[in-house]
Amino acid sequence: MSSISPDKKVVPTTVKPKGSQTERRIIDLLAGGTAGLFEALCCHPLDTIKVRMQLYKKSNHPGQRAPGLVKTGVEIFKNEGFLALYKGLGAVVLGIVPKMAIRFSSFEFYKSMMSDKKTGKVSGIATFTSGVLAGVTEACAVVNPMEVVKIRLQAQSNAIKHGNAKDITKPKYRNAIQAGYLIVKEEGFKALYRGVALTAGRQAINQGANFTTYTYLKNKLQKSQNKDTLPTYQTAVIGFISGAIGPFCNNPLDTIKTRLQKEVGSLNESNFSRGIKIGRALFKESGVKAFYKGIIPRVARVASGQCIVFPVYEFFKGRMYDMAGLERPKRLK
Repeated sequence: MSSISPDKKVVPTTVKPKGSQTERRIIDLLAGGTAGLFEALCCHPLDTIKVRMQLYKKSNHPGQRAPGLVKTGVEIFKNEGFLALYKGLGAVVLGIVPKMAIRFSSFEFYKSMMSDKKTGKVSGIATFTSGVLAGVTEACAVVNPMEVVKIRLQAQSNAIKHGNAKDITKPKYRNAIQAGYLIVKEEGFKALYRGVALTAGRQAINQGANFTTYTYLKNKLQKSQNKDTLPTYQTAVIGFISGAIGPFCNNPLDTIKTRLQKEVGSLNESNFSRGIKIGRALFKESGVKAFYKGIIPRVARVASGQCIVFPVYEFFKGRMYDMAGLERPKRLK
């Protein structure tokens, strides 16, 4: 018969609470918003170059070859200055914090709705569906209005070169808030939702592929290393990989959407009808490759963005759990 020595004290272990659904949602919102801000500050020049490449029309430059990533960036810098690469950043910053907050919190919400109630496990199909729904949610709530304003700012050139001199023209849109106000005043509130179906489709494909790939690779690494928390460089690498997949699938939608949202004035036809016409014009212009204009800077932009977003999200999420005295999310065995 065994007995416990009275001199030996048993020190109770402190078990951190897992936290309520509300607490976890707030942490997802804050961590996602912070990650979005970091992404915008680092990657916006690539987005500006991508938009300019998508808006380039061969008919306006007969006999000339469409400029590539580097040449487009150099031309913007040479003709308009370094800050021109950050045109539309205000619209992005105003929108990307709530966008990322909505993306991650809605993804976690949809995922929890589709998880196995007994084991907590989420299937690959459920993960993909949660990503798709998160993409549609962010597109309708934030992304489309933000992109209409951003594209209008990015599309205008504030310096036109004439020989050796520059004739500086005053841009119509000066900043995100003024541009948004002017668009609504001149074209109506619905102009901010021009191309929303295309944006929702693009975001749905993006986030479905993004979250599915990231979750799969993350789980594989966690199991192979028997860790709940991965090193930052690993989350950066799998973030880059997951971010690169979506653009190859949905760049045609993104190119049509950019052309549609750049148009000024009220439309007498539906977004769908106008989108079909733009798509036909693109195909007539350069064939299938016209739909992949700006694919290199877009892949670089999205992939590098996710390379930043996921590590920042995971870092701040973990720190916020610690600050709140909550147990960090554990990997499923």
